[in-house]
Amino acid sequence: MSGYTAAILTLLAINIIAAYAAWLPLAAGQVNLGTAGFMAIGAYSSAVLSNELEWSLPMAIAAGAVCAGGLALAIGGPVLRTRGLYLALATLAFNEVVRGILINLDVVGGAAGYPVIGHLGLAPIAACAAGVFLLALWLGGSRLGMNLHAIEQDETVTALFGVHVPFTQLAAFTIGGVLAGLAGGLYGHHFSFIEGQHFSVLLSVTIVLSVVLGGTQTVWGPAIGAAFFTLLPEIFRGAAAWRYVLFAAAVILVMAVRPQGLVTRADLMRLRRVVRLA
Repeated sequence: MSGYTAAILTLLAINIIAAYAAWLPLAAGQVNLGTAGFMAIGAYSSAVLSNELEWSLPMAIAAGAVCAGGLALAIGGPVLRTRGLYLALATLAFNEVVRGILINLDVVGGAAGYPVIGHLGLAPIAACAAGVFLLALWLGGSRLGMNLHAIEQDETVTALFGVHVPFTQLAAFTIGGVLAGLAGGLYGHHFSFIEGQHFSVLLSVTIVLSVVLGGTQTVWGPAIGAAFFTLLPEIFRGAAAWRYVLFAAAVILVMAVRPQGLVTRADLMRLRRVVRLA
């Protein structure tokens, strides 16, 4: 495998993990524009632990993910009291606060960035992405997954059936924070350098768009959307200056033809029927 192919597959694996971090809140109808902020927490926390305290890479990355999840749990209560556009604005503001702090924090390099000593290759990152996908499959079929879907359909009726809506939403938000922290830690230890500017709101918006384009109705949607946003720009790389014009046109076309996402429950049901008939 060439170095270029390995680099693209590694980035795809990280993007898949980040997509599932945004998918869990979206499954409950919550637009979280702070995913990149949680990625930054995971990246910087794990980098400091592996650089300064000489923790092993698995322990440092796991601890970074826990730090991001802990912060998601801490801010989730007040943030999730907002709804719709106000929730998106609250998480967007959180993302900018985190980025602003990191850019001005000299102990981790400030705006110049922070070098990461440890390095991870494709194999362990791909294994983490596969594990996150299996976790998402399990969550999608669990009571939590069914409750999230019910909340997305009608929050009031779901509460009448005995589901503790705030707790369920907070659980999804917290798990999403953990996964985002994991993606950030893997990113930092693969590219061996992190900077606050990378974890911008634009990154959060791109992650959310990949999930929406792939489809929020099924577990497969985020992975398909992440693959679309990662691989299609590389396919258009030969078009030089027209590369991102073609990519944007492809996104608009897909959203116009498939506003419900590339993968829906109806699609999976039809596929199951075809398999049974075959």
